[in-house]
Amino acid sequence: MPAEESSAGPRGDRSRAAAAISRALTPPLLTGAGAGAPVPLGPALRVRSAPGSRRPAAPRSRSRSTGGGPRTPRGGVRRIQERMRRAWDRPLTAYYLILGAGLLITVLGLVMVYSASMIKALELDKPGTYFFRKQFLAAVIGAGLMALAARMPAKLHRAFAYPLLMGTVFLMVLVQVPGIGMSVNGNQNWLYLGGPFQLQPSEFGKLALVLWGADLLARKQDKRLLTQWKHLLVPLVPVAFMLLGLIMLGGDMGTAIILTAILFGLLWLAGAPTRLFGGVLGFAALIAFLLIKTSPNRMSRLACIGASEPGPGDSCWQAVHGIYALASGGWFGSGLGASVEKWGQLPEPHTDFIFAITGEELGLAGTLSVLALFAALGYAGIRVAGRTEDPFVRYAAGGVTTWITVQAVINIGAVLGLLPIAGVPLPLFSYGGSALLPTMFAVGLLIAFAREDPAAKVALAVRKPGVRWKTMRRRVKKRPSGER
Repeated sequence: MPAEESSAGPRGDRSRAAAAISRALTPPLLTGAGAGAPVPLGPALRVRSAPGSRRPAAPRSRSRSTGGGPRTPRGGVRRIQERMRRAWDRPLTAYYLILGAGLLITVLGLVMVYSASMIKALELDKPGTYFFRKQFLAAVIGAGLMALAARMPAKLHRAFAYPLLMGTVFLMVLVQVPGIGMSVNGNQNWLYLGGPFQLQPSEFGKLALVLWGADLLARKQDKRLLTQWKHLLVPLVPVAFMLLGLIMLGGDMGTAIILTAILFGLLWLAGAPTRLFGGVLGFAALIAFLLIKTSPNRMSRLACIGASEPGPGDSCWQAVHGIYALASGGWFGSGLGASVEKWGQLPEPHTDFIFAITGEELGLAGTLSVLALFAALGYAGIRVAGRTEDPFVRYAAGGVTTWITVQAVINIGAVLGLLPIAGVPLPLFSYGGSALLPTMFAVGLLIAFAREDPAAKVALAVRKPGVRWKTMRRRVKKRPSGER
């Protein structure tokens, strides 16, 4: 058979069709390519012939890998973090934290004062509710002062600073007059008001120093005088040392430490140079060392840090039994009112060492709750001081926050055996009307400052019933139909 005829048939037709398809898919040759240049492959063929290329894997079924539902642990954590961040950044966060934490600490303190003071009252032939009723009356008066302070504008607080300072100094001088001042537990820091009521003017000295110092520094900042050392120190430091001297005449080392902390807080907020701040701190530390070294009682308290035994002469009895109370509480405590240490073992169970009774009756959960409330109050105070543009608000809020947090740290540190026993009450928590009243007024100050934030003002205005009703009424009028 001839060669031309051998290519005919089905097989030859298929070869000719394949050649035609190849020519159709082949693009024109590149310009300048020689005759013998290889013919480039088409796009489809290049994709198929690319070395190492793989087809994209088909997405797996969610039901197989996640058991029927999508699981995004990272996304869930990020979503929670984002929500928490938004909640912390809301305009009214500081306002609600200060109000809620202050009231919760006060209410929980009333409960613990009642539980911790019953046995002490019976020992004094008083009714079991004797100390609780006095504390409850002080809390009611303090709530009124807190509401008043929360509604007062900053200008009125500044006008109130000087009369409060002069009145406090006058009362602290009266304390040292024989026949007028009273001595309690070896400290001459009390005034007798008649009946069962006494007053400790040094507690009001903390509030006076905060308000007066904030007003003084704010006026000097407005005049651009805080860049000079003499204007930064005078008359703030001399007046603070005068208050410290009057307090130390009565032997109250704990209150003097709190006033010193307030002074340092105000200087720090005013932008005192490191050398100046270090110099004042070193001078105060030298005075404190001399006062402790010359007092056997203070030296014995310093020696009780970390003690696990009462020691010779039971000098560390109170510190050790405070640790015993905390250790016996466990996770959730022995129950409210079931403390053993308050039956004469632990001195001052309702004042300086009420935190130990809280740990014994409410356990670690109760003590951590108290710490969380103080941490929330301190955070809110720092936030108010950091976000304001008013220098008086910044100094006053910072001073109040320093006062409450430092006093809480000193009291709780002494109960835990980490610091010497300074004899200061736990703010808003321990028994004592003289300490409760100025502290609640100071919390009212923070509430007022939190309300004065521009964003908080807008948010509070929207929450008013009248504004909300007007907004709803406008929305109803804009509806095209009367359907509801």
